Amino acid sequence: MKFSFFYIPVRGSQQAERELNIFLAGNRIVNVEKQCILNGENSYWTFCVEWLEHEGSLLTNEKPRRKVDYRELLNDRDFALYVKLRDLRREMAQQAGVPPYVIFTNEQLADIVRHRITTKNGLSKLKGVGHSRVEKYGGAFLALMEKQRMGKTEDEKSQD
Repeated sequence: MKFSFFYIPVRGSQQAERELNIFLAGNRIVNVEKQCILNGENSYWTFCVEWLEHEGSLLTNEKPRRKVDYRELLNDRDFALYVKLRDLRREMAQQAGVPPYVIFTNEQLADIVRHRITTKNGLSKLKGVGHSRVEKYGGAFLALMEKQRMGKTEDEKSQD
């Protein structure tokens, strides 16, 4: 069991609040005791947080991982495209013998769908995507995006 202490000034407390909330979200909290210290304009809250150490603790400089459900963030049509990109990524990762996130992360795949990226330049603007990854893996993803775009256009034409 460990203890951490936080001080949050009454004025200008946003950064201190963020740090406390990140710590609380990223650790197994046993107990929190709080007290308001009144000292005029220098008043502040103090928090004593009792927590259990575990893997992924923020004190080891790892960010807490929260599972994102892209089915909730994307509409049905976009989620279907996201799944196709994810399947392509899995196949490519198996062939290359690398984890899927080395090719593109889930967040990057969702951004490809959301922004309808169809160029290498567009891929290179994604956070965390460099030139070598665009050159090595981008072509297959762009081809799938183009195929989907063309298919959707044909579907739309047939509805007219």
